[in-house]
Amino acid sequence: MLLLKLVPLAAVATLGLVLTCPGGHILAADITSRHAELRANYSAQLAELAAWAESQQLSVEAETSRNWLPALQPNRLMLACRPAAGEVVSKLPETASEWRQRFATLRRGQAEALFALAKAAATSGHASVAFQILPEVIRENPDHEKARAILGYEKYEGRWLTPFEVAKARDGQTWHANFGWLPADHVPRYEAGERLFGTRWVDAEDDQTLRSAPRKGWDIVTEHYNVHSSHSLEEGVRLATRLERLYDAWQQIFAGFTATEPILARRFAGHGAKRSVPMQHKVVYFRSRDEYVRALEKDEPQIGISTGFYLANKREAYFYADEATAGDDSNLYHEATHQLFSEIKHSVRDIGQDANFWIVEGIACYMESLTESDGWHFLGGNDAARLRDAQHRLLVDDYYVPLAELTGYGMERLQRDPNIPMLYSESSGLTYFLMHGERARYRDALIAYLSAIYQGRARPTTLAELCGAKDTVLDAQYRAFLKGLK
Repeated sequence: MLLLKLVPLAAVATLGLVLTCPGGHILAADITSRHAELRANYSAQLAELAAWAESQQLSVEAETSRNWLPALQPNRLMLACRPAAGEVVSKLPETASEWRQRFATLRRGQAEALFALAKAAATSGHASVAFQILPEVIRENPDHEKARAILGYEKYEGRWLTPFEVAKARDGQTWHANFGWLPADHVPRYEAGERLFGTRWVDAEDDQTLRSAPRKGWDIVTEHYNVHSSHSLEEGVRLATRLERLYDAWQQIFAGFTATEPILARRFAGHGAKRSVPMQHKVVYFRSRDEYVRALEKDEPQIGISTGFYLANKREAYFYADEATAGDDSNLYHEATHQLFSEIKHSVRDIGQDANFWIVEGIACYMESLTESDGWHFLGGNDAARLRDAQHRLLVDDYYVPLAELTGYGMERLQRDPNIPMLYSESSGLTYFLMHGERARYRDALIAYLSAIYQGRARPTTLAELCGAKDTVLDAQYRAFLKGLK
């Protein structure tokens, strides 16, 4: 019989020694490395558990153990998804089969090790990194009270809910994957094909006809979005669900953009952990490309060449149903990323008008890579199309605008450049480098750079100053980063 080595809890005791650098300062790269070590150790233990389960002829349990933690890939972010709305608390069993007990013990140990790492990050000036780790704590232990509290959850009738979800529950509403938030007693009628139109019930076909008139449609409200759909209720809900997926990943990565490090650190100390009333970003979803163009061509004459658009002066994002791009959410995530950076906190008008516009597009291109599987968000990776294009532009086409020059490009200068496709590729590649290169050394600097741009404080020299490296050094490191991709 194979014996399991339950080492995550022991690892907590040595955490400070592992992370402490000369002078007592902890670097974000050290936290990232320690996080990777915790995952690798946990993966080895899960593999041992899988082998033990197989020796006991427990094939399903072996498969569950083996697939619980995806393999970490180079230059790829792997973030645990926030629990779905109203998820029932998962009770870790105290008395059950031996496999379940062992699996629960491993998960609790990993949760505590992750929380200790998050706390160390928060108290050493890297609270934004800590907020990427906390959802993973909850994945391993859904009842981790401290992690839940820091993230703003509260327990309501045996379930961990956000304040928004608590308000819905008190109103007797429940989330339906096809119809959005509904009064619980309406669900059977909706599933039977009825719809509430105003104050009367009609069948689904009549509802579709009645709402097809101009300025009619469906309004789908989620925690962070208000989607008006002229296509259908179901497709509007599906779009809103994908937008919430983006929001979840975005707020984990860019916690340092939404709040300062001291404010985030105070949440670990139990101050200000409750979420405020969330902002709901406005999105319009058209039933067809023709409807989309007709509605927007006055505001944007070139709208016909787009597949999605964020109009900053109206603070609205626009998309349309397109069978040709069904299943490809890259443009949705690109434009919705522009919306989040522009609206989450106060920002200046005409972002990047005079300089630094490359990163406004670069970070939106990076977020195009978002995918979700088995409770995890994935971003980046060596196989990402934007990164491969950037590699080709530099190493094959030998095209590169040095950072010292590129950071001086404003929006108009970049968008009117005859080499704009190559500039977009380079901007994407540089973003990947700043997110992942040099052991993620520059990730915090990148987030601070974005914050400075959206607050109108950035100069062409700001990126180099925040990175603590000359532009020419960053240029050389970027080239080495692309050469090292496999």
